[in-house]
Amino acid sequence: MIYRSKAPLRLGLAGGGTDVSPYSDMYGGAILNATISLYARAAIEPLQENKVIFESADRKEQLTCDATFPLPLDGKLDILKGVINRVAKDYGIPSGFKLTTFVDAPAGSGLGTSSTLVVTVLGAFAEWLKLPLGEYDMAHLAYVIEREDLKQAGGKQDQYAATFGGVNFMEFYDGDKVIVNPLRIKDKYLYELENNLVLYYTSTSRLSSSIISEQQKNVHDKKSASIEAMHHLKEQAVMMKEALLKGTIDRIGDILDFGFQHKKNMAVGISNSSLDDIYDAAKRAGATGGKISGAGGGGFMIFYCPANTRYAVVDALSAFGGHVKRYHFTNHGLNTWTI
Repeated sequence: MIYRSKAPLRLGLAGGGTDVSPYSDMYGGAILNATISLYARAAIEPLQENKVIFESADRKEQLTCDATFPLPLDGKLDILKGVINRVAKDYGIPSGFKLTTFVDAPAGSGLGTSSTLVVTVLGAFAEWLKLPLGEYDMAHLAYVIEREDLKQAGGKQDQYAATFGGVNFMEFYDGDKVIVNPLRIKDKYLYELENNLVLYYTSTSRLSSSIISEQQKNVHDKKSASIEAMHHLKEQAVMMKEALLKGTIDRIGDILDFGFQHKKNMAVGISNSSLDDIYDAAKRAGATGGKISGAGGGGFMIFYCPANTRYAVVDALSAFGGHVKRYHFTNHGLNTWTI
């Protein structure tokens, strides 16, 4: 038997960073995101021998160790080990197994790859062991694994986006309270957004935890510029929700630009001169706004290109050494099955 799972990566359209504690605990956060047709995938094959075999196919990494839990966290595929250790602790694992994973985007690219991978691997275990986990349970457990077990800095949106899928307005409150509000957006509005929103990979990656850690420190230290920026980003999420529901799609470029200008005030390193040059070139070619995906510092950027300006924008971006990635919005979150 093979137990499979897949979960979609996401585009954070507005409110990014307001899901990170302590801001979300103190002020409440709001984010609007949408999942896309890029995925994390996992497969578990039970073994007769008492071994755990890892195959990270996209990273070309393999590892074999004894199925003695908890597995040591030694810098080798620790994110996968973190999921296994939590499942073994809470539910037990009956035998050795082979775990194969693949992610359609590089780590550190700003599409929520790490959290989506955690959700996906957790989903494969849920399929194998018949774990009684609903959507909120799955997302929360993935969050606990990353933020508490593995001590990785970050927010909450990615785990919920990967689990639920679709276009969601998410609210974050003190005490790990999360409310996921699925948005019923007319197809033609989503088609237009998909057509006009260019997803561009800068061919760079970054360690998001360092940027997020500074953001958290700024809130702890009550730095007004950083906190005020997050207030504006929460406001941006409400603006984005209204534009999508009402179909005023061409407002989205301005809404993205509004958020990008404020996001740069949250922490040092969110943007840099190279990313600013890319952003400026896209706007000169016809984009009305955009943003760096995820925490910032590199990875993917998105640009809103009204009418038929996407072609000129794509041409302008070709000078910077990255590439445009085609995608579709998807309504489905985590899926698991057995063969």
